[in-house]
This record gives sequence, C-alpha cells and structure tokens, in this order.
Amino acid sequence: MSIDVHQHVWTRPLVDALRARSSPPHVDGWTLFLDDEPPYEIDPQDLEHRDTTGLELALVSPSSPLGIEFLPPEESWPVIDAYHAGALALGEPFGAWASTCLSRPDPERLARDLGRGFAGLQIPATAVPDDGLLEVLTDLDLPLFVHPGPAARKPGTPPWWPAVVPYVQQMHSAWHYFHAVVRPRHPELRVCFALLAGLAPLHSERLIARGGGSRGLVDPNFFVETSSYGPRAIDAIVRELGIDVVVNGSDAPYATAPEPGLGAAAGHAIRVVNPRRLLSRKETRT
Repeated sequence: MSIDVHQHVWTRPLVDALRARSSPPHVDGWTLFLDDEPPYEIDPQDLEHRDTTGLELALVSPSSPLGIEFLPPEESWPVIDAYHAGALALGEPFGAWASTCLSRPDPERLARDLGRGFAGLQIPATAVPDDGLLEVLTDLDLPLFVHPGPAARKPGTPPWWPAVVPYVQQMHSAWHYFHAVVRPRHPELRVCFALLAGLAPLHSERLIARGGGSRGLVDPNFFVETSSYGPRAIDAIVRELGIDVVVNGSDAPYATAPEPGLGAAAGHAIRVVNPRRLLSRKETRT
C-alpha cells in the first residue's frame, strides 16, 4: 500500500459552485473557463469513477490554477467551501489538503477548517505566503503543499505551454523563495513542493556560484513530490537531495504516479516512508 499526496477530484459541490459563477473561473455545462488558459472539458466520469487501487491514502488537492484563492473574499469562500465539502465527503482512502482565501487571509478560519480533518494547507506557488497562515500550520504541526497557480499562455503557443513553462518556473521560484525568505521565519514548517519543485534543486551549482548557499546543505523538512516526472528526473533529484525528502504524487486524473526506477527500497521510501514523515505530527514521527 502506498500514499499519493497529489490528486485532483471534480466533486459535484465544486462543479456546482463554479457553475454558479458568471466570470472565470467558471463552468458552463462541463467546460471550464479560465482567464489565461484554453477551455478545459471536464469528464463527468471523474465525478463517479476514481481509481485508488493499492493506495493507503490519496490526498485530494484543490486546483490552484483556477485562481480561487486570489478572488475577493465574497467570491473566494463559496468556491473554497464547496471544495472542502466535496473533498471531505469522499471517504476512505481519500484525505485532502485545505484551501484558503489569500486576498484577505483569515488565520482563525484556517485553523477551524484544518480542525475538520485536513492533512494541511495548499497554496499556489504564485502566492506570497502569509505569516499568520503559516503560524497556524506550525502551531498545529501540519504541512504546507505548494502547487502551481494561475498561468498565462503566450499567444501562438500550444495548449501544453502553461503546464510545461509557467508552472515549472513558478515552482522553481517558490523553492528558492521559501529557502531564502520563509525558512528563517518559520524554522519548523514542513513544506512539500509539487513537480519536484520545478527541478530547482538541480540548479544548486549556479546558486552557490552566485553566493546563495553551500554544497550539501539539505533541509529535511522541505519535500518534493514526483508528479510530471519520471526515473531520470527523480534519480537526479535524489542525487542532489537524497532519498528522504522525495514523496510520491501522481496529479491524477491527469497523470499517473511515476515509477521511480531506483529499486524496491527507494520505491518504498518514496511511496510510504517519506509521505508519512511529511504528514505525521511530531508525537507520531519515528
């Protein structure tokens, strides 16, 4: 049995909340409209059929490219509340990351939401993390998941452009921002970066050359998850960071969890041991 820290599920409450909107992000029928990405056709089957074969836990993630966190509070909260309701109703083996409004942060509301059983908080990589929200996570000993946010597609580029260029750039930027700015203020916070942090850890030689660090320094509470990549990228990240901070994520239903290709012991660490360490509170960690 393994753990998947990164899945997406279109629940009926979320779809209904997006249908109730008249401007992006909104859903018309089964078509999702965003400001800067091509229309996306939601598969109605995704509301009913979800493959969790072999999973001890599948963490549902809000789709941060929707941009719901950045909407004004009166627009943001109805969609976030709908996401929360749908995610919490999924049942085992699902769990979920909480979402929160970032246009007017409300730490007290976040604490109440997290108390409903969420694994932690997800924010877009394009956000400037609010210290009050991060203090809530530290106080509750819960992790943060950093996921790509809204992305613009350049004119004339193919449909894959946002996922391959801006998403990766966002994660690269977030990785370095958290190291340089967030970590000194929140030394105990556990953070997981989607899609191997855009491979930002592989640029350590350039970082060192520009006076930004020293070789061999690994933050054991900064994790990277594997979605969008395969054995070559995972192997390179392990060589740079070690095996203990790499966790399994699939980005289902848009992708499947990659096969690390590093042997049974490494596979067990990535799929089971490391996700448990990311998600476990201090008193239950080993």
